[in-house]
Amino acid sequence: MDDKTLWEKVLASMETMVSKANFSTWFKNTEITKLEDGVVYVAVQNAFVRDWLANKYHKTILKTLRELSGDIRGLEYTVVKSDRNRIVEKPAIKAQPAAALPLNDHYVDQESNLNPKYTFDSFVIGPFNELAYTAAQSVIKDLGRVYNPLFVYGNTGHGKTHLIQAIGNHIKSSLVGKSVYYLTSERFYLDFVNAMQANRVPVFKEKYRKFDVIIMDDIQFLSSKESTQQELFHLFNTLHDGGRQIVFSSDKHPNFIPGLEDRLKSRFSAGMIVDIPPPELDSRLAIIRAKTSRLGLELTEDVATFLAMAIEGNIREIEGVINTVLCQTQMKGHTLGLIEIKNLVKLNVKPRKNNSVKDVVKAISSYYDIEESDIFEKTRRKEVVRPRQIAMYILREDCGVSFPMIGEKIGGRDHSTVLHSYEKIKEELKTDPSLEQDIAQVRAML
Repeated sequence: MDDKTLWEKVLASMETMVSKANFSTWFKNTEITKLEDGVVYVAVQNAFVRDWLANKYHKTILKTLRELSGDIRGLEYTVVKSDRNRIVEKPAIKAQPAAALPLNDHYVDQESNLNPKYTFDSFVIGPFNELAYTAAQSVIKDLGRVYNPLFVYGNTGHGKTHLIQAIGNHIKSSLVGKSVYYLTSERFYLDFVNAMQANRVPVFKEKYRKFDVIIMDDIQFLSSKESTQQELFHLFNTLHDGGRQIVFSSDKHPNFIPGLEDRLKSRFSAGMIVDIPPPELDSRLAIIRAKTSRLGLELTEDVATFLAMAIEGNIREIEGVINTVLCQTQMKGHTLGLIEIKNLVKLNVKPRKNNSVKDVVKAISSYYDIEESDIFEKTRRKEVVRPRQIAMYILREDCGVSFPMIGEKIGGRDHSTVLHSYEKIKEELKTDPSLEQDIAQVRAML
């Protein structure tokens, strides 16, 4: 078979093995450029995609190729870019001052209030945000009908704003005639207060009801602001009844936003509520590779891995450190080594908060409204057993406490009991979204 047919068969096979989002991210616009001496050369868009395929999918791709053709013995990736109808080699990009912080990253479109830097192309997909990304893709494919409203929640720096603005930018660029507006809930509140003071509430209502898509960030700001919540409720009904799309974000699940009206919670629950948890190590490494590739910043493998391990959970913090590394690289005129990077991280990354057993037990007891002493006692009451198991899971998963130590601290239990609790919660998390939300809320409290 020819090279094109061979690669199409490989892609068809890979599509059955990975999620739709990952397939689109890593395999889109790839092709075989040549097959020479038993080695297949595959063209990819950038060095980031090349490294990711080599690290994550190389064995699977090569195995599939060999199953299709017994003459293939090797696989290489070549960074290329499309130049109309021909493929040309993409030269290596060196870090330059002009590449550091592009001015258009800070330009906000006056009509939509969207920042054009937030796109799906620059959104790094990993296991931690794959569900939220898939929900966003469903929204833009069937606007106003699927997942309306879409409610995205998660702690600061997990990529919520990037994702919801990417929805807006995609609609703005691809759906002619659709009007989009992005704002924070604080902006909505201030506009409403100003309108009341100026006796211009009808003008305020008309301003927001004219859009086809409203994207509102940080909805938790409206906590206990009853009049503004009432106005949002009416705006929601008008837009939703008209088949127009609404997207919200918050730092927590709407059911756990204090002072939020039940009728708003009910409206949010009628659509899709999706969490973006902290990025795990592989995703943090992918984010670092993507952002350094975009800036033309070269990092050695050990440096990239160190940064991924040192900066936990906050994408904004990752971006800040990368910008600092870029600035220092330009000033010193050479690629920074691991020791230099470690010194920078000490100065620019907040030290981790090491939660103790006491901290975790306190958070668990507060969340489940039980006494702290109940968790330590040898009771089998249902309302206590579950929180105790979750406490053990968090101590092991998040705090790295050994099973014997957890057992000793939680009422002198055998390590096998702790192991059983940990495995039980770990398995149930795969099929129980409500448990995942509970644990996310406890983590937020910590």
